[in-house]
Amino acid sequence: MKVGSGELAVGSREKKVLSLKQRAVEILSRLKRLYPDATCSLNYSTPVQLLVATILSAQCTDERVNKVTPALFSRFPDAESLAIADLDELENLVRSTGFYRNKAKNIQAACRMIVSEFNSVVPNQMEQLLKLPGVARKTANVVLAHGYGINAGVTVDTHVSRLSQRLGLTEHTDPIRIEKDLMLLLPQPDWENWSIRLIYHGRAICKARSPVCVACELADLCPSANKPTVVG
Repeated sequence: MKVGSGELAVGSREKKVLSLKQRAVEILSRLKRLYPDATCSLNYSTPVQLLVATILSAQCTDERVNKVTPALFSRFPDAESLAIADLDELENLVRSTGFYRNKAKNIQAACRMIVSEFNSVVPNQMEQLLKLPGVARKTANVVLAHGYGINAGVTVDTHVSRLSQRLGLTEHTDPIRIEKDLMLLLPQPDWENWSIRLIYHGRAICKARSPVCVACELADLCPSANKPTVVG
């Protein structure tokens, strides 16, 4: 990983220089203080419901997903019922999340595989989760962390990708390469903790088009602070 010199001067009057890893850990410490109660914002009761909600959250807000899932899970609460659901009904239930045909198709196919190959239990291993239709590393990391308490990787969504680049912790744009960079910088017990809090910070302060650098408590650690934002 090459990110400048790997160092950043902190504050205009300070001479102290933090290594990239030290800076990442300091950012993590501040995020914990800023968002002490941050947790997964999707509503679910079981690992399969978490899996379904996470699939639905692609290109959609968690708020919207949480409006859809009560009716969905009331009608189809588990893998068995989702596996045999009428596809048209399933599509109608998830329509407002966008890309509903593909999402409904993947949800049903994933649940059929869970029923047939995993005894109706969502697997708790990365390799097995990645076999499920519609499941990539982002979804698998969320399910493992919040469904089973396993930190197998760092969840990289649009907020985590954008902020990790702005903070100078990665030069990459590919989520898998960003994840690998972050896994080298952060303690494993905090991998999912990092993602959730960075998402909160992205929503509240470090927004895509208009980051509020003047109010950001990470500004002295951020090489992008107060620089013009280019939105492609």
